[in-house]
Amino acid sequence: MEWWVIVGIIVLIAILLTVGIPFNLVKGSGQVVMKLTIGVLFLFFFNLFGASFGLHIPINAFTALMVGLLGLPGIACLTAAHVFIL
Repeated sequence: MEWWVIVGIIVLIAILLTVGIPFNLVKGSGQVVMKLTIGVLFLFFFNLFGASFGLHIPINAFTALMVGLLGLPGIACLTAAHVFIL
């Protein structure tokens, strides 16, 4: 590695040790990861049961985040888009 990358990492570690990690950043990123995981699980079970009706919603970051944030209305919106548009 270049010397300036190593110096930058050392400076960043020193700043984080001195100031500390902002709690809101950790809390916010944890909530996003939790909602993304819930969205993936909802989509997995929807695809599992929707296969008998010919419905399939691909599991990717956009659809998982949409379902994680919106919940069941998010699944309904994605299903409507799949049925009527695609």
